[in-house]
Amino acid sequence: MGQTRTAEMHEHHSDAHADNRNRRLPRHIAIMTDGNGRWGLRHGWPRGRGHEVGADNVRAIVLAALDLGIEYLTLFVFSTENWRRPTDEVRNMLRIVHEHILPETEILHRAGVRIKLIGDLADPRIDPAFAADARAAIHRTRGNTRLTLTLAINYGGRADLLQAIQRMVRDRLDPGAVDEVMVNRYLHTAELPDPDLIIRPSGEYRLSNFLLWQGAEADFCVMNILWPDFRPEHLCAAVRDYQRRRYCERGRDDILDGTDDDRSGPIGQREIVRNPHPAPEPARLDESAP
Repeated sequence: MGQTRTAEMHEHHSDAHADNRNRRLPRHIAIMTDGNGRWGLRHGWPRGRGHEVGADNVRAIVLAALDLGIEYLTLFVFSTENWRRPTDEVRNMLRIVHEHILPETEILHRAGVRIKLIGDLADPRIDPAFAADARAAIHRTRGNTRLTLTLAINYGGRADLLQAIQRMVRDRLDPGAVDEVMVNRYLHTAELPDPDLIIRPSGEYRLSNFLLWQGAEADFCVMNILWPDFRPEHLCAAVRDYQRRRYCERGRDDILDGTDDDRSGPIGQREIVRNPHPAPEPARLDESAP
């Protein structure tokens, strides 16, 4: 795993842009959407209300990633470990994904977002209607290229590796032919680049079985804020933190407005490096369109 640091919260983010040479911008960001139930309880509501607010936060963060020029965004929505929770809570979590996130498909489609899913939708505990709507979202957005949004649903890093090993055994591969490239081909994430940056809201310093193989070289950013309160400015702060660490490693200390000594200033006073060659803008969004 890459270096770990808690990123600061800031109130505003800059519209500044800069060169994307030398991969200054993380190509793939993965976020663990953590802390929803705790958020609900802290506000005097049931845990399920926190999950609803967290689900409703997805669109804003996806559009913020688009604005920054991020190519791949993965959200850890429902883990294999979540099955250990009370039955009613599990049922409610999956219902919320079905009713709050999948209905965003058309809006995200018009924004140029391609939707993918990783995890086991064939699990008999998954509602067939949920699985069908998830596959419909994948099919509807399959031709989009501005950003690939991957929803990790019923996903676990160990299960991902286990199914890859089982498939390689079934395919009777020569053990000498099994290398990292081959393993990658058998993972759920075969079509995705490895994450450059993994963000965990909630202040927890744990991987929680998320992208264990793929995240081996990723930077890990922990933020002391729960997912329902995670805003575009927090995404920007995490990107800036990633850029600072990566370029300090390479002897660069001039990536943010010419200096790197204003670590406490608001985002509006410092730059977030953006992609200078974003994909063409889609037509203006009209949420009332059919």
